[in-house]
Amino acid sequence: MSIVPVATASPEGREKISNLLNRFQDADSSCRTAVAEILQRVRTEGDAAVLEYCRRFDAPAMTSAGLRVTEPEMRAAYTLIDADFLATLKVAIERVRVFHEREMEDSWLQTRDDGAIVGRLVRPVDSAGLYVPGGRGGSTPLVSSVLMNGIPAGIAGVGRRVMVTPPDEQGEVNPHLLVAAQEIGITEIYKVGSAWAIAALAFGTATIPRVDVIVGPGNQYVAEAKSQVSGMVRIDMIAGPSEVLIVADGEADAAAVAADMLAQAEHDSQALSVLVTTDAELAGRVPTELERQLAALSRQEIARRSLADRGVILVAADLAEAIDLANAIAIEHLELMIADPWAQIPHIRHAGAIFLGHHTPEAAGDYLAGPNHVLPTMGTARYASALGVDTFLKKSSLISYSRTALARDADHIRRLAGLEGLTAHAASVTVRLGDGK
Repeated sequence: MSIVPVATASPEGREKISNLLNRFQDADSSCRTAVAEILQRVRTEGDAAVLEYCRRFDAPAMTSAGLRVTEPEMRAAYTLIDADFLATLKVAIERVRVFHEREMEDSWLQTRDDGAIVGRLVRPVDSAGLYVPGGRGGSTPLVSSVLMNGIPAGIAGVGRRVMVTPPDEQGEVNPHLLVAAQEIGITEIYKVGSAWAIAALAFGTATIPRVDVIVGPGNQYVAEAKSQVSGMVRIDMIAGPSEVLIVADGEADAAAVAADMLAQAEHDSQALSVLVTTDAELAGRVPTELERQLAALSRQEIARRSLADRGVILVAADLAEAIDLANAIAIEHLELMIADPWAQIPHIRHAGAIFLGHHTPEAAGDYLAGPNHVLPTMGTARYASALGVDTFLKKSSLISYSRTALARDADHIRRLAGLEGLTAHAASVTVRLGDGK
């Protein structure tokens, strides 16, 4: 992993910084073409195409009747998990629920003294599809994804929440996922993954009715499928590889910094781990810590490759320069491992989530803190927000005029309609008032 002094960066160092600032990753052409073909086949062939892809890539013996998780499977899942997991699950659910309840919007009205009433009606979408990745063939169930996607949809009041997740080779879904879904009220679950799952949710099949919103992380094929169906349905975002940027001063513990960089690196070989520090001595200690801690990781090779290909340590002249860099990079996870992190909050403009202080690892946000861990990546934190209750809401404007109100506004409406050449608009006012104008 290279250490780059920001102020005196070499051409190679400047290229690394440039790559951080311009890291949007579009799907390669082969992925785009393959996904377009999958979407078209599912749209025209329905269950037959879904079943064929499922048999080819996931569960060779899958049948059309087996695509939906049955009630006996749901009940049996509780016998296959332990009490400690269930206790932890309930704590996580409560934390996520309490946080997201604050996000719920109310409908509202404004009234004028002439009798006009305007306002906004807030309603949930009718249905939402929640994609949960398979997690290494079902062996590492991504329970947190169930909670982060499903709980906000429930708080919004979505009537139909559908979960899709790839089955293992035996056509089963990990019981931890099934229990997590049931604990938050989701009982419609299908054993379908990848781009054909997104296609089924977007277009509908005989087995899987279409939905209005699709959310959840996935691989490149899932992301590309969501991109291609966006507009036919709402999607949460196009999520790229996981990212962390740690701003650290001389008080930061090199072991904690390295641990948090590795926590991102073990996600994926394309994950991005960045340290921006004002202390050159810390910058020199962190690589040694990374190497020491790598040896104990179950995903050592993935993390090592991620750090080698994408990891970088930047040395800033001062904290102001470090924060400027963080804003320019607009990272998914921003950690402030500095003496007074709260003092920097007014200066942070772009970040998916901000972790403050030496005792706040990003992992706390992934699982238990409460805020959503589905966050904007690839610099999109410049304009995008975390998944939340609002993802599953839509707003309708309310407008009610009295005769007095219409008479008061009539000339203004007709004047603007006339400028736009829309005489019928103007006439629709005149016919109601009978004023001959």
